[in-house]
Amino acid sequence: MTTPSPDLPPASSAVAGNLEAVRRRIARACRAAGRDPSAVTLTAVSKTQPDAAVEAALAAGQRVFGENRVQEAQGRWRERRDAISGLELRLIGPLQTNKAVDAVALFDVIETLDRPRLAEALAAAVARIGRSPRVLIQVNTGAEPQKAGAAPADVPALVARARALGLRVEGLMCIPPAGEAAGPHFALLRKLARREGLEGLSMGMSADYETAIRFGATHVRVGSALFGERNPLPAPSSP
Repeated sequence: MTTPSPDLPPASSAVAGNLEAVRRRIARACRAAGRDPSAVTLTAVSKTQPDAAVEAALAAGQRVFGENRVQEAQGRWRERRDAISGLELRLIGPLQTNKAVDAVALFDVIETLDRPRLAEALAAAVARIGRSPRVLIQVNTGAEPQKAGAAPADVPALVARARALGLRVEGLMCIPPAGEAAGPHFALLRKLARREGLEGLSMGMSADYETAIRFGATHVRVGSALFGERNPLPAPSSP
């Protein structure tokens, strides 16, 4: 692993150092769990981050990024994606059906499939533009009414529907409720994935990715531990 160059600007050096530290912790957590560190992919959550921070992560070798909003991601990545070798873009925020075509065109992985209507919209978008990103089913493991995600009991039917539509279902994703122990939610997601013959488990964020690795995470989504606290989106301008 590389050491941040002393010639980097302070912000870039901080991101590079944070990235190195997170990678070390991932490797340590994998070894503690008896897993190969190469089995866990770090997704850098770049949503709402300034371009300078993203460029610093790219310069430090990070190639997998998670974005929350289709429009924001288009502005950041549309021109970059063809110029950056090995780049993988993952949509980790809720997706409206009217954004399905744009999402399919831009993202390599869509982690937030949570309802049959969205599966149908994604399948139509794939047929329309001839590009087929991999998908994960988002599961609302805490049954939180304000949060997106399929109910655990609905996962088998949604997986079956997505597969029948020809979508490339790779695994499951969850965001445990704030203030609750994450382990039981990760264990539930792993159990649901195994029942459906799915290997991909996107779970674990800055505060709990090491726990997620212990429960079998294949992708961890880390933002603040890399970039610092997330910047708020600007308020809509007045008419």
